[in-house]
Amino acid sequence: MADPISFLNEILPEGIVDAHHHLWALQDGHYPWLQEGYAGAAFFLGPYEALRRDYAVADLRRDCRPLRLAATVHVEAERARDEQVAETRFLDAVRARDGLPGVTVGHVSFLQHDLDAVLAAHRRSPAFRGVRSKPVTAAAPGLSVAGEAGSLQDEIWRAGLARLPAHGLSWDLRVPFWHLTEAAAVVAGLPGLSVVLNHCGLPLDRSEAGLSAWRRGMEALAALPQVSVKLSEFGLRGGRFDEASTVRVVAETVALFGDDRVMFASNLPVSGLSADVPRIVTAVMRGLGTRDPERLRKVFSETARRVYRM
Repeated sequence: MADPISFLNEILPEGIVDAHHHLWALQDGHYPWLQEGYAGAAFFLGPYEALRRDYAVADLRRDCRPLRLAATVHVEAERARDEQVAETRFLDAVRARDGLPGVTVGHVSFLQHDLDAVLAAHRRSPAFRGVRSKPVTAAAPGLSVAGEAGSLQDEIWRAGLARLPAHGLSWDLRVPFWHLTEAAAVVAGLPGLSVVLNHCGLPLDRSEAGLSAWRRGMEALAALPQVSVKLSEFGLRGGRFDEASTVRVVAETVALFGDDRVMFASNLPVSGLSADVPRIVTAVMRGLGTRDPERLRKVFSETARRVYRM
């Protein structure tokens, strides 16, 4: 039996679809988290000094080897918020030169007064598909930011989120596991909005209690048919990677959402802080528990192509 990556290369000879990664050229734009105010060990996935350099398509292809890339989804890389549209234009130029990324997910604040104008400017890119705009979240379970500006309960923020379907755009939802149930309540009120949950809902606490809280939120989101989920970023605090619990997270996620609503994503280069792509893919394949080519084509290609209209 071929190893997991060789098997994927056999059934997807054109390559996989990576549903979530980042690129940046530090001379092209301003990335505050990379170029100033370095958070170091305060970053929840550990020190990221290694990320404070340009990351290009050639780097992405190298870090995915021996997997091949047929297409990718670029997700906003926290470029300065006065350069939101500039990031989209930068990625258009990269795609024209290097063939990737296939489609892009950018940023807009749901609180900004010119929301519709910024979304229209993004949409001038033929590759633009959605928005990732993170709500304000609590620092840890048991804490609350309910009612704060930009939180999931903020009516102005929610009204901005509700504008996405009118622009034909999806929402990449990125919150830690202790906000998943709240997020599901918001999404339930927007049945016309396509939502893609990032990073398996960030199950950062792999204890039984932590996974139980994570599971409740995932069950609430899985009950909403417009929600799909990325099998991505399994790193833990301090740059750790735990294969056994990652396998469990993947298995439970697929059991809840089904093959048609899960997609593999690398989250490169950030995921490299805890594990390389072969190690991550091996854990994901163990969690999927299948060598069925039809099911694997969905997870590693077809679902992302459908959800992001590639």
